Amino acid sequence: MERRPTPPSHPAQTHAVPPEVRTAAVTVDERGVVTGWSDGARLLLGYPPAEILGQRAARLLAGPDPDSWRKAAAEPRWSGTAALRHRDGHRLDRDVLVHRRPSGERPGGTEWLVVSAVTGPAADSAGRALGEWAFQQSPCVSAVFDEELRLARASVTTQRTLHLAEGMMRGLRLTDIVPNEGSAEAESRMRRVLDGAGPQEIRLHLDPADPERTWHAWLMPLADTGGRVRAVALTAHADPSQQLVRRRMLLLSDAGVRIGTSSDVQRTARELAEVAVPAFADECAVDLLDTPRHGTPPSDGVALRRAAVRSVPDGPPLPGPSGDVLRCPPWSPSGRCLAEGRGTVYPGGDEVVSRWAREDPQAAAWVLASGAHSLMAVPLRAGDITFGVALFARGGRTEPFDADDLWLAEQLAARTATSIQGAAHVRRQHTTTMTLQRSLLPQTLPQQAALDIATRYLPSVGQAGVGGDWFDVIPLSGTRVALVVGDVVGHGMRAAATMGRVRTAVRTLADVDLPPDELLSHLDDLVVHLSAEEAGDGDASDTAGGVGTTCLYGVYDPVTRRLCVARAGHPPPAVVTSGAVRFLDVPAGPPLGLGGLPFESYETELPEGSLIALYTNGLLEPREHDIDDALDTMFAALARPAQSLDTVCDRVLTSMLTHRPDDDIALLVARTRALHADRVATWELPFDLAAVAQARRLATEQLTVWQLEEAAFITELVVSEMVTNAFRYGRPPVRLRLIHDDHTLTCEVFDSSNTAPHMRRAHTYDEGGRGLLLVGQLTRRWGTRHAGTGKTVWAEQYLAEG
Repeated sequence: MERRPTPPSHPAQTHAVPPEVRTAAVTVDERGVVTGWSDGARLLLGYPPAEILGQRAARLLAGPDPDSWRKAAAEPRWSGTAALRHRDGHRLDRDVLVHRRPSGERPGGTEWLVVSAVTGPAADSAGRALGEWAFQQSPCVSAVFDEELRLARASVTTQRTLHLAEGMMRGLRLTDIVPNEGSAEAESRMRRVLDGAGPQEIRLHLDPADPERTWHAWLMPLADTGGRVRAVALTAHADPSQQLVRRRMLLLSDAGVRIGTSSDVQRTARELAEVAVPAFADECAVDLLDTPRHGTPPSDGVALRRAAVRSVPDGPPLPGPSGDVLRCPPWSPSGRCLAEGRGTVYPGGDEVVSRWAREDPQAAAWVLASGAHSLMAVPLRAGDITFGVALFARGGRTEPFDADDLWLAEQLAARTATSIQGAAHVRRQHTTTMTLQRSLLPQTLPQQAALDIATRYLPSVGQAGVGGDWFDVIPLSGTRVALVVGDVVGHGMRAAATMGRVRTAVRTLADVDLPPDELLSHLDDLVVHLSAEEAGDGDASDTAGGVGTTCLYGVYDPVTRRLCVARAGHPPPAVVTSGAVRFLDVPAGPPLGLGGLPFESYETELPEGSLIALYTNGLLEPREHDIDDALDTMFAALARPAQSLDTVCDRVLTSMLTHRPDDDIALLVARTRALHADRVATWELPFDLAAVAQARRLATEQLTVWQLEEAAFITELVVSEMVTNAFRYGRPPVRLRLIHDDHTLTCEVFDSSNTAPHMRRAHTYDEGGRGLLLVGQLTRRWGTRHAGTGKTVWAEQYLAEG
């Protein structure tokens, strides 16, 4: 049982803990054994110390919650609701706070302190009254502690700082909430306040997520209408020096986002001025060299052009950048900055600044107009290249620039210079974008038995750069295959990156086996989020926010020979059957990124050997003929017989294009195969656990017919586990299906329940939980496929050659 030392108090006043308020405190060692048991714990759960000390702590739990308690054991502090068992057997759901700390009995060991407040109706009523007084008198981050130094109220800001809800903390001492030396000292000071010593001042560490952060706190008495001190209010704010550091770090973070958003040098200079004013300076001017200089500029002065000027909104109007050449004397703040390659701070009355204002009014007029009392000049340098100089001034605010401000200005200038330097690498970025685009496209087509496939991708040669067209082929369960073609709006690096994100999302959603219309709905949500992320960028030439992105997604099943397709603003697929070419009548869904609009699927049966053509709109761009002529040309190319699909792709591109395209083109051509009845076996099983043996026998007999006896052992285990799960947790009817193609053997079990199974780790004495783990170990992959009613659990085995 843990006992806390009572803080010293005034001898004339004692503070006994009332029976309705206690702290239930329990300590548990590394073995999970109870080593400490407070009187509050006895009142809460009914166990006397002699009956519980040395026993397993799991005895106190009403139900297992391994995830929560595992997390509690791994973290320095954990809070949550625990289901506890009273000595008389009834269940108690209590909010608990768990601290991990060094063991007091074994050096190097660890123990856990679990605390919870035991309160009664009288304590709750008093807490409400004290809270009302506290929040009438405390203007900032605050908490109220009653006469027993137990928390009665906490402001919203206090809850955010401590990362705990008020209900979790109410009734606990500060040393229970934040167990550190500062809290113990604070409790001692609180006792003095209650004894009439008046307000106290102290420094605390309140934020567990930032233990280095110091809070300046005051402890103030709260008196009732009769003048009696009834509680202590704790108010605190962060240390001012730390706040200044945080503001500077936030400014650097803001600069990293706002400076260098385009390849326009003038715009980059304006972005530096916009970041600096008013957050850092009252005025800012950015002057650039006509030609960037390697090494140190000449000492006899250089020519600069003013690229940006900005002042605080309530400051004096400053002359805007005229683009005129400014001759920079070598002794001026700008000249010295460029020659020495480092920044300098000048007081407003400095002789250099005064001379500069007299002899070069064209360049220094803004300094005189602003009435600046502190000036700073910083070079714009990236490596050994100098691009210009940035000038910062303060006139409205009283504090002058110091050494820390100079360091911050140098960081802003370096960020700007790096962005300007990056504008010279547009061609290199184009090559990089091309490499990224091609790396995100499929490098090889996956092995599958449903379709013969050929693809082509042609990047654009326009000035806008590489676009975001892509295609994909995704094997699904049950020998089905998904075909995808899409076009991300925009060009350049971001378009290629967005394409990669969208393509990855499609593959992830396809693995969940969503129907085409549902998959596009989820993809639409993703593009909406991507668009929100890009909304602040105004460089349309290099953005791909996502609004207007198109996609076509189709799933072909070789067992039923059915193709299910949905599209989002994308051209419909063309199908060739018996020499006749037609568009599939797929409903035209909206482009991705508009949000909230529905998509519809279209399903059709295709004869074996049908040709499917998916493409992006770059193929149909009307150049020398209208769109009808383009369609006729494409249909004619698809209808002509060809020995291979590669020939079909080349013929389509050759007939449609007269020169390199101005927009990307992705083309995917597939020829359907069929998995005939002799490769598929289906049985409907009676809804009885006794039918598991029948299912194993049927599967073994079918494998004998297919001459796959070597796969019988694993297949029997997989069928047994999956059929047993269907009988235990599903609903009739239950169907077993085996599918055998050239490389895989697929086992599928259908039932009409929508409850999906999931893999879990069985404990030593658990009777269940090992079935799906066994299936996952024995097969290449497994999963669940949902339909309108019911689900199919499937597992695939890879069949080796021969």
